[in-house]
Amino acid sequence: MTPPRDAGSENESARDGAQLFDVDDPAAPPRQNGELVFAAPWESRLFGLTMALHRAGRFEWEEFRRLLIDEIQSWQRAHPSGEAWSYYERWQVAFERLLATKDLCGEPELTARQAQLTNRPRGHDHRS
Repeated sequence: MTPPRDAGSENESARDGAQLFDVDDPAAPPRQNGELVFAAPWESRLFGLTMALHRAGRFEWEEFRRLLIDEIQSWQRAHPSGEAWSYYERWQVAFERLLATKDLCGEPELTARQAQLTNRPRGHDHRS
């Protein structure tokens, strides 16, 4: 497991965030009027979890960025007709690969948690 790094100063975090989300980067998240856009709550939760683990030093951003770009390119190669796709679905696949690679959470754990969440009643109160 990668040891957490020091979170650093607020200036470092702001500089880091600006670098992570260069709008011209091939892995840049969707924006509208300069703001990040999430089509569903799960997308913002996934984004937040990814950022929290990165800021805790569990992985280097460039490592995740490469996985995300690879996932986007794989989708484009598999769907040359330009079929609609979800940026955050590609993010999720890249994030799951990263979790497994870093031994932070393996597929059996992800599958068990997914089943647990899927079986919750509609409109649940988000308590464990």
